[in-house]
Amino acid sequence: MNTDLRHELIPRDKALRLIGELAAIKDKAHSAAQQRELLDETGHIPAAPSYTALLQHAIDAQDLSREVLRLTADFARSPYHNTPVGSTVVKHLGTAATMSSRAAPHFAETAEHALALPRSARPSDRHYLANRMVIDHASARAFLRRTSESLRDAAKELDDHLGLQRFLATLTRPEGPPTPPQPEPGGRHL
Repeated sequence: MNTDLRHELIPRDKALRLIGELAAIKDKAHSAAQQRELLDETGHIPAAPSYTALLQHAIDAQDLSREVLRLTADFARSPYHNTPVGSTVVKHLGTAATMSSRAAPHFAETAEHALALPRSARPSDRHYLANRMVIDHASARAFLRRTSESLRDAAKELDDHLGLQRFLATLTRPEGPPTPPQPEPGGRHL
C-alpha cells in the first residue's frame, strides 16, 4: 500500500473506539432530546412547572456538552485530525460541540421563566413567560437533536473510512497460497 495513503488512514482500533464513544454520546443526546418534557399530557404548560426538574435538564445538558467538547478536543489533538476523513470528522464534532453547548442555556432560561411564572400577576406577563418557556425548551431539545445528528454523521464517516480500509486490504492481499521457491539448477532433490 502506498505510504502516503497509509498516513491518511486512521488505525482500525482507534476508529472503532471513537465510533463506540460517538454512539454512546449520540444515544445520550437523542434520549435527552426525546425525554425532556415541558408540556403535560394535554399539551399545556403545567400550572406550576417544576423549577428543579427544569434546572436538572440544564445540568444534564451541560454534562453532555462537556462530554462532546472533551471528545472533540481529544480528536482535534490527535494526529488524524488533518487527514481527509479526520477533517470531516472534526467538522461534525465541531458542530456537535456548538449545538450541545447551546442546549444548557436554553434549559436554564426555561427554568428561570418557571420560577418567575407563579410570581407574575398580570395575565399578559404569564402568557409571555409561558411562551418563552415553550420556545426555550423546544430550542434546547432541537440543539440536542442536532448534536445527536452531528455525532451520528461523524460516526458514519469513520465507519465509511473503515469500509475503505477493508477494501484496500483486499487489493493488497496476495491471491492464494504463496508459490514455492523454484529449485536451484543442479541442486539435489530429495
